[in-house]
Amino acid sequence: MSPTPQHRTAVVGTGHRAQTFTRALAARPHRLLAALCDPSPTRMAFHNRLLADAGEPTATQWEPDRFADMLAKEDIDEVVVTTVDAEHDRYIVPALKAGCRVVTEKPMTVDADRCARILDTVRETGNSLTVAFNYRFNPVHEKVRELLAQGAIGEILSVHFEWLLDVRHGADYFRRWHREKARSGGLMVHKSGHHFDLVNWWLADEPRDVFGYGRLGFYGPAAGERHGLRRDYDRAHGADQAADDPFALDLAADDTLRALYLDAERDDGYVRDRNVFGGPVTIEDDMAVLVRYAGGATMTYHLTAYSPWEGYRVMFNGSAGRLELEVEESRWQPPTTRIGSDSGALHGDTAAEHAGGARLTLRPLWRAPVDIPLVTAHEAHGGGDPRMLDALFGPVDPRESADARTVPGAVAYPTATERDGALALAVGLAANQCFETGQPVAVRELVPGLRADSAGQGDQVQAR
Repeated sequence: MSPTPQHRTAVVGTGHRAQTFTRALAARPHRLLAALCDPSPTRMAFHNRLLADAGEPTATQWEPDRFADMLAKEDIDEVVVTTVDAEHDRYIVPALKAGCRVVTEKPMTVDADRCARILDTVRETGNSLTVAFNYRFNPVHEKVRELLAQGAIGEILSVHFEWLLDVRHGADYFRRWHREKARSGGLMVHKSGHHFDLVNWWLADEPRDVFGYGRLGFYGPAAGERHGLRRDYDRAHGADQAADDPFALDLAADDTLRALYLDAERDDGYVRDRNVFGGPVTIEDDMAVLVRYAGGATMTYHLTAYSPWEGYRVMFNGSAGRLELEVEESRWQPPTTRIGSDSGALHGDTAAEHAGGARLTLRPLWRAPVDIPLVTAHEAHGGGDPRMLDALFGPVDPRESADARTVPGAVAYPTATERDGALALAVGLAANQCFETGQPVAVRELVPGLRADSAGQGDQVQAR
C-alpha cells in the first residue's frame, strides 16, 4: 500500500493559539507543516522548536509581505490563519484564490466589509473555508444540541444565556491587542462569537434582528480610578507597582510567555502585559444583547468580563418544558497568577485551580426534573479541541477508522463554514453598532454578503 500523501500546510500567525495547530499538524503523518508566516522571527523559531521536539522537520519562515510567494514556492495546499483578528482576510482571500483549503481561527474577521470580501471570494473560487469554533465539539454542548433536536422541550421559544469571564481570564483581554476594537472587533466579536455560533447551531436557526447595550465599566483608566483599582504603570514587566498587582501578568515567570512575547518584542514591538486599568481601551467589558431569530425564538445574552467566577448558564424555554445548563469553569480565582499549562495559557488548556462542574437539567411540563448525565472535561476547552482537530485534519493515525462524529461535515460535529462564521460575526457587529447608535439592527442589512446567500434560508429551520 502506498503511503498516505501529505498535505503541505502553512500556519500564519505564530502566537499562543497557533501552538494548538503546530502540535496537531506535527502529530499527523499525513500533514506536513511546511511553512510559518509571522512578522516575528523569534515566534516562528519557537514553533520550529516545537516541531523539532516532535521529531518533525522545521518549517521555512516567511514575512507577511511575502505570503503570496510562500504559497507558490512552498507548494502550499492548506493554510491555517491564527493572526490578529483584523488581519484574517489579508491571508484568507489570497489563499482561497491560490486554490488552498483554509482554516481560520474565530472570528472569521472583524467588520462587514471584510466579511463580504471573504464571502465573495469563497463564492467565486468554490474553495473551502472552515472557521475553528471549538465549542461545537465540546461533548456537553453536543448533548444540549441532541436533546433540543429530539424535541425534548418542544418548540424552542426563548433562550437566556449568561457568560462570565473571571478576573483572571477576562482581564487578559485588556492586557493585549484585544483591547483595541479595530483589531479584535471587541468581545462581542472575538469572544461572544463563540457563543452566538453555539446558539445558531443549537437552534438550527439564523439571527435576524439585534439590539443591545454595552459599556466599559470595570477596566480602563476611568473605571480603575473610580473603583480604586488603578496603579500607575503602563506595562507589568519591570514595573515596581505591578509586582503585587493581582491584575498584572509576569511574562518573565513563564518560559513560553517569555519566548513568544517578551523575547519577541525586539521584532515587532508588541507588548503583551499592558496595565488593564491603563489606556487606551476601546472595547466594552459589560454587554447585554437581545436577538430575534428567523424561526421566532428570542435570546437574551449577557457577557461580564470581570466576574469572581468563570462559567456560563444557558436556559432554553420550549412548548414542552425547559432545558438548563450551568458550567463552572472556575469557582473563584486567587490573587496570584498560576499558569499550569506548558503552552503558557491562562485559561482553556488545563483545568482551573478551583474548577467546578457542569449540570444539565431537563424540566418537562407536568413531570419531575431530570438530571442529564454528562461527559465533561475542563482541559482543551472542555474536550472540544482534540475533537475539532480530528474533524479538521483527520485522526492522528490515518489507518484508524474515524468516529463518524469527527469527520468533517458529519451530522453530530459539523465544522463551521464561512456562512456560519459570518452569521456569528454579524450578531457581534450588530451589537457593536447598537452600542453606538442605540438603535436595533437587521442582520441581513448589516452584512450584504449574507443577504446574497440567504434568500429563502433560515425562515423554516425551526420546523421540527
